[in-house]
This record gives sequence, structure tokens and C-alpha cells, in this order.
Amino acid sequence: MKHALVIGGTGMLSALPLWLVKEGCHVSVIGRSEERLVHLRSRVQDSTCITPISVDYRQEELLREQIRWTVGQNGPLDLVVAWIHSPFKNVLETMAREVADPQQWSLFHVIGSRANPEEIKTGLSLDGTCSYRQVQLGFMMEGESSRWLTHKEISNGVIEAIKKDKQYHVVGILGPENRIPW
Repeated sequence: MKHALVIGGTGMLSALPLWLVKEGCHVSVIGRSEERLVHLRSRVQDSTCITPISVDYRQEELLREQIRWTVGQNGPLDLVVAWIHSPFKNVLETMAREVADPQQWSLFHVIGSRANPEEIKTGLSLDGTCSYRQVQLGFMMEGESSRWLTHKEISNGVIEAIKKDKQYHVVGILGPENRIPW
């Protein structure tokens, strides 16, 4: 059974762990809210398919410990989806060092609409076993107005990127800049 880790999997990405379970993965989910983790786990038929991990990813030492623990319990990670804000890029590298395995694994990094994908990519130091992918969140146009993406649209966009194994994928649109719904 494949093992996936979703960082930030109880909010905007909450449909993603459920989809991964349906695809036959064991999913470890990192989230800050114990209540949301319990709710997410209750939404699958076999709750043993989801390992909830209540930790704030900014607590790097605790994050390292929890990743080591889930790898020890559930096997090496094949897929990581991380919704980590760009000021915390060191968290991605910390996480990647703990995940690093002789086998190939994929990291889908979810980034915001204002992030610079090339700058993020070139600023990261990941080992050769990691296939790094980016999913950039944009917005939607509806007639003359614009709006942010819904949680469902975000999860579906990340799922599409995973299915197609895209190096770079935009969910929604990124411009024109004057239409961004600030």
C-alpha cells in the first residue's frame, strides 16, 4: 500500500486525503486542529487508513519527530502534498530530509497566487529522490467579477495535478492582475 502525507489536509485540502484513501493509499495528515483531524478521519469507512498528526508545521523539531514516527508506523512515503506558506520554505527542506528514502517520491508543493514559483523552486535544496512539483492557487472569474477558489476547487485542482503528474499546475487563473479579488 502506498503511503501519502498531506500537510495542511484538514482545511482547503480536506477532500484530498479522502480521495487518496479511495485510491488505495494510507494517508498521514498533518493539521493543527485535533477536532478537524478527528472529523476528517470519521469521513472514511476504514479509519485506520488515515493517521492524524496534530502538529503546527512551524514547530520544526516536533514536525521531524512526527514524520519519523509516521514513516516508522506506516512505511516510507511515496507522495507528499504540502500547503506551506512561502516564508516557511525551510519547513519543506526539513520535511524532505525526514522523508528522504532511497526510493523515488513526489512532493506536490501548493503555493499561493502571489508566490513566485521559479524563485521558490530555485531556492529549495531537495535530494535527487524527490520529484518536486508545484500547484499554484489562483482565482476564478465569474462574468465581470472575480472570486477566490473554493476548498473543493482547490482539492480537485491538486488531484488533477497528481493524476497528470504535472511539474507545474495552476488551479484557476492568475491574471489579469487587476482582477485578483484582494
